[in-house]
Amino acid sequence: MSQIIFITGGARSGKSKFAEEITHHFGKSLCYLATAQTLDDEMCQRIGKHQQRRGDVWHTIEEPLQLVETLASCDGTYNAVLIDCLTLWLSNLLMLHEGLGEKTEDRIFEDVRHLAETLRCMATPVIIVSNEVGMGIVPENRLARIFRDIAGQANQIIAAAADEAWLVASGIPLKLK
Repeated sequence: MSQIIFITGGARSGKSKFAEEITHHFGKSLCYLATAQTLDDEMCQRIGKHQQRRGDVWHTIEEPLQLVETLASCDGTYNAVLIDCLTLWLSNLLMLHEGLGEKTEDRIFEDVRHLAETLRCMATPVIIVSNEVGMGIVPENRLARIFRDIAGQANQIIAAAADEAWLVASGIPLKLK
């Protein structure tokens, strides 16, 4: 069983930088498993800044949907895998499965539970970054409220499976467990 480290926080809280620092402690053969999609120029610029900050030490795999399968295929290949981020993966799944209506959430939670099971079976340490989206105002539209609820419950499932859980606020990491 590997070490699972869950890191959450708000937007621009410093959670990705903190996750990268933790991951570096595992050695030089590191995998960055990115779930973001470059759907517009602004997102492309954000991704570019992340890549520039990381440098050449990392092997980057971009996978917006098949996170569990890709993660499992990385097991034993790297000293550690950093998933950044769970929230974007959930957003991608929500857009994929939105047409299922009332079954959308069930389908996504099936994937989240499968991720938690896969994490527990990994030999390679995995660091997972996720956004804490439920600390703000109640969203004004149905889809945003569904996303907020899914993200909150998914964070609970993955944090429960993790050996360590951290909250990063204002660049300061706080150990939760």
